[in-house]
Amino acid sequence: MTARCVMVWGTSSGAGKSWLTTALCRWYARQGWRVAPFKAQNMSNNARVVAALDGTEGEIGAAQYFQALAAGVEPDVRMNPVLLKPEADTRSQVVRLGHADAALSALPWRQRSAQVWPAVRQALDALRARYDLILMEGAGSPAEINLQDTDLVNLAVVRHAQAKALLVTDIDRGGAFAHLYGTWALLPPDLRSRLRGFVLNKFRGDAALLEPAPQQLQALTGVPVVATLPMRWQHGLPEEDGVFDDRSQAGQGPLRLTVAIVAYPRISNLDEFQPLKHCPGVRLIWARTPADCAGADWIILPGSKATAADLAWLRKQGLDAAIAAHAARGGAVLGICGGLQMLGEALIDPHGIDGNAAGLGLLPLVTEFEPTKTVRRTRCTLGSLAGPWAALSGLTVQGYEIHHGRTVPHPSMVQRGARVGEVLPGLAWHNASGNVLGLYLHGLFEDGAVLRALLGAPARALEAVFDGLADLIDAHFAPGFLAALAQP
Repeated sequence: MTARCVMVWGTSSGAGKSWLTTALCRWYARQGWRVAPFKAQNMSNNARVVAALDGTEGEIGAAQYFQALAAGVEPDVRMNPVLLKPEADTRSQVVRLGHADAALSALPWRQRSAQVWPAVRQALDALRARYDLILMEGAGSPAEINLQDTDLVNLAVVRHAQAKALLVTDIDRGGAFAHLYGTWALLPPDLRSRLRGFVLNKFRGDAALLEPAPQQLQALTGVPVVATLPMRWQHGLPEEDGVFDDRSQAGQGPLRLTVAIVAYPRISNLDEFQPLKHCPGVRLIWARTPADCAGADWIILPGSKATAADLAWLRKQGLDAAIAAHAARGGAVLGICGGLQMLGEALIDPHGIDGNAAGLGLLPLVTEFEPTKTVRRTRCTLGSLAGPWAALSGLTVQGYEIHHGRTVPHPSMVQRGARVGEVLPGLAWHNASGNVLGLYLHGLFEDGAVLRALLGAPARALEAVFDGLADLIDAHFAPGFLAALAQP
């Protein structure tokens, strides 16, 4: 049996494609359908480690990882066969079927589509042979007329699978009906008939005030507005496409901890900090200036897709001095992956992968970038820790690693008596006083045992998040529409 396919297009990035696809995965799974997500090509530095086809482990976009969990199936690389990880404004690393591909990464943008289309088509066909329904997510807008000849993620897959499509727009931005009509008008004529419904997302107020616009839009296009979804500030999913909520905020209850996360330009895997946003009494700040770090209890240096460049940006903002002063006062500092590398003495790049740079010098470590990329899921038991991270001592934690660097103690500094404690050889280190901790493990705060140990907070209930999203669309889509959408 070949699975039916439904595409979720958006009028722009941030319109709501990712969370709506996640909600649809859970909704259809609850109806008894065997469902899988699919995004032909994603551009994001938020990635997760899943099973690859060659028996190893590989990367897919975080959104497809969570969509698979919402569908109740094991994530694998075919659900996002091509992942583009931006390293600069004009350069991305291409990950094909879970593994970085240097040859594809070197190709000009427009030449890549023909090279990756066979892998995309084969991945989609393989999923269609295993499942009843494939929920496909588009990218950006399907109406980018300068890209239509190479647009495989929005257009080619819909043609190949003869998918039905929804088009979602962010009404909170204004101009929603113009966005919907303009996108419909610019679609290739052969694909307009695939569009079965418009979705208004992030609406605030009385939906009756929209009348008669939905009817007028249907008269112009032949496509009905099938849902008006209310604004949902805290839907519970990690943010997608590198977009996050800039507003400083604290969870419920009295403020007891302020966490400043350094938001450099090529930040990666920022979605792993989503659980902190919902911990009672925790205030989360995205720090871009020294003033943003003032009064912080913890400073976190997250992952980076361009460690040397982001370290240079950090210094230009004066954040290096702010972090050093915080650490000197005994304040807690945590570096994860690229953040760990920045905390050391030096970045060495003999193969031209990331760049050479002097580190922040808060840990006597040196990192050398290697051509081979480490991509794996990791479960380990931490050793003895002191200071603000002492509650993690002896804790068994699980997460994932995605990095090119190999980090070791700096030989000359060790000879001069500099002290570094290894919590786990090759994975985590701390300074002598224990307040500066660096580790390669992503997903630390998604581990319920870590949240309980450090913050006394419960783990995030993902199942409840997925069910809440499914309940939301069940209440606001036209009765019977979603069931009919999955039929021939």
